[in-house]
Amino acid sequence: MRADDKRAAEGGEMNVSIQSETNTAATGTSKMCVAVRQTLKQKLALLVPAWDGRVLDVPAQGEVLTGPCAVVAFAEEVPKSAWAGYRRIIKISPYVRPEDGGAEQLETWSAELVKGLHQVRLEDEKGAAFTCIYFGSSDCDRVDAGSGMLTRSLRFGMYIPESTDDHAVPGTPDSWMAALQDWTQSALGSEWSVYGDVWPGGYETPSVLWRLTGYSSAAAGTSALEMRKQWTGHVVAAGEGVTRHTVTRLVEQLAVQTRIALANTEDTRYLTVEEVSADLQADAYLNGQIRLTLQQRSRRPGTDVPLIREIHHSKGIE
Repeated sequence: MRADDKRAAEGGEMNVSIQSETNTAATGTSKMCVAVRQTLKQKLALLVPAWDGRVLDVPAQGEVLTGPCAVVAFAEEVPKSAWAGYRRIIKISPYVRPEDGGAEQLETWSAELVKGLHQVRLEDEKGAAFTCIYFGSSDCDRVDAGSGMLTRSLRFGMYIPESTDDHAVPGTPDSWMAALQDWTQSALGSEWSVYGDVWPGGYETPSVLWRLTGYSSAAAGTSALEMRKQWTGHVVAAGEGVTRHTVTRLVEQLAVQTRIALANTEDTRYLTVEEVSADLQADAYLNGQIRLTLQQRSRRPGTDVPLIREIHHSKGIE
């Protein structure tokens, strides 16, 4: 085989390989979306019994909707979040007949959907968890031309965490993260799950996620270093009241205790809580409510210098 033919063949094999990997990824994403869509439709049917299970995909051209119902449309994919997972925009559009309450009923259903989906953990039939976050209504109320029903589109971001194995990092685990997780588990008890860095696939609730968001070091005199790490804490629970109470409780305990013992050290060393605060209005799953700065002072590593063996001294030059 000539060199040109060989390169062409190798290039063809590479293209086939890349195309195969792309098709495999697309197939996996497609299957994931099918499972998520089915779970979401089942959840919507439970939230609004008046629809009698009529939660539909986007109707075909010319198809006329009948009776009160909802339509689920999967919109654009957006860049993946480093800690929240794959993101997809979905639009949920409830439809109501004028004689069944019109705008007033539409308002009631919309409120029920937001309350039942926003920051709520859902799980598909295979145990994969995902979360929907309400982004607002994407357009004004309108009358559907075919059915004469009133509708509006509610826009949600859907977040699907990846498997924990996808984020496995070789090397020594962060001792600060381990200490913070151990402290949190001790403070909240065994019924809480405590995660680090990313939301794992199939994450449980109630749970806390700690993410490292900043790091700095500075000299403290000639022989010491001060290291600081900034963390974001996400507290996710079933109810808003439990979530707010837990956020407040963690912040108060960190402010009072001020020191966290480092795990797995022969001589116990501590991290100092330098600053901690909470934003109770922040999105729990995506942005996190707690901001924490931990600090530790350590000795500078010694510098090897040659020892002075002899000193010669002269009073002056003759």
